[in-house]
Amino acid sequence: MNELLTPTTPPAQHAGDDIVALDAVALSQAIRRRAVSCSEVLTAYLAQIDRLNPQVNAIVALQPREALQALAAERDAQLAAGQWLGPLHGFPQAPKDLMPAAGMVTTKGSPLFAGQVSAADAVVFERMRSGGALFVGRTNTPEFGLGGHTYNTVYGTTRNAFDPSLTAGGSSGGAGCAVALNLLPVADGSDMMGSLRTPAAFNNVYGLRTSVGCVPHGPTEEVFFQQFSVAGPMARNIPDLALLLSVQAGFDARLPLTRRQDDPARLTAPLERDLRGTRVGWLGNLGGHLPTEPGVLEVCTRSLAHFEALGCRVEAVTPDFDFERMWRAWIDLRSFMVAGSNAPLYRDPAKRALLKPEAVWEIERGLALSGPDIYRAAADRSAWYQVLRGLFETYDYLVLPAAQVFPFDAALDWPHTVGGRAMDTYHRWMEAVVPATLAGLPALSAPAGFGPAGQPVGLQILGPAQSDFELLQIGHAYDQASGHARVRSPLLASKR
Repeated sequence: MNELLTPTTPPAQHAGDDIVALDAVALSQAIRRRAVSCSEVLTAYLAQIDRLNPQVNAIVALQPREALQALAAERDAQLAAGQWLGPLHGFPQAPKDLMPAAGMVTTKGSPLFAGQVSAADAVVFERMRSGGALFVGRTNTPEFGLGGHTYNTVYGTTRNAFDPSLTAGGSSGGAGCAVALNLLPVADGSDMMGSLRTPAAFNNVYGLRTSVGCVPHGPTEEVFFQQFSVAGPMARNIPDLALLLSVQAGFDARLPLTRRQDDPARLTAPLERDLRGTRVGWLGNLGGHLPTEPGVLEVCTRSLAHFEALGCRVEAVTPDFDFERMWRAWIDLRSFMVAGSNAPLYRDPAKRALLKPEAVWEIERGLALSGPDIYRAAADRSAWYQVLRGLFETYDYLVLPAAQVFPFDAALDWPHTVGGRAMDTYHRWMEAVVPATLAGLPALSAPAGFGPAGQPVGLQILGPAQSDFELLQIGHAYDQASGHARVRSPLLASKR
């Protein structure tokens, strides 16, 4: 953005706790006015990281303090000269350790890449950096982003912001936990199979799985088939989510599936909207197809009252589709993509020995698929999209749980049984996130309340194709009505 401003009075001193407690929109405005300095902001966030990160391991590969302080001073000098880089000017950020960040280690959670320093930024990081963000470290992720629980042999396990004995979810587990504990004002993430939505649900924050093409994801060696993994924002409220998305979104010629018609400025337009008469379809557990841990569905069902309080009409609906057909299409297309990008590692016996079993399973499945297998899965995917498109002729939004379980023991690899039903794959317990991903639809993970032991629960709000801004609008109204996200972690109240 690189906008010129009229210099104002140098900032006064502020307490670090006050700074990290600010919403991202308020913090951005305070920095721009020079009511608080970028150096103060950096110091406050580093102190918060020092205080709480050892309990949860959300941020890894922390950068040298001296270099960060020099960069913060440079950002202050730019403001003093009337130069503002954009909404993230002076924001401490920690790009997810799955895509490359220039000059930083990118391990992808794998010992195969431990110590590997990237030469260039992924597009989304490039935009955040040029917009004034200070990259203080990386947020932790499972190996290759596979699985809904963030642990790896490089950095260890990321723990839940509300109860460190539990998982933070994944694969953007580090990001979700960091946002919940004020370790970062906002955070980037990515979502293939709920990697934004599951950690948002488990840490009581918001995560937006963006529409395909809304935010550039890559560049990678393949830019046409890859339509499942998308980049997006995580935040404690919807205006903050929109602020980060406004920096992330927009066309990039290196990625031909991104959209020219997306105007990032629209994402910071007023979010208020009259929702009276809005039609909401409650998908629940897909007519009994999805097993859920006792209590999860009840919490999500109670949260529907907040839509009704806004004047929405909510009714239960079950899509007319064979959900096993949907699942088979999903795992085939997923394995096809995972194998395509990681088969060279598998074919090297020394490297294969360092892959986690779930990665080996995905790659072997993908290598065994035929061309007709992939075409059949793509056709089934298309049929599922048409069913949802038909539902959106009746309903404005569709809602279902963001996760089928409460946050589970951080020492567990993954839930092997849910609701008395054995899980036949390492990710079957996350099946609730597949409907949106397979159809290429945007989905907002929103806090839904808490279980009997205080575990956060989330729900997904799905919108029609390319309705990202409309999702922000209903999400903002829901946030104001429910207040769930304003319940903060007890760790924030703990003494230093």
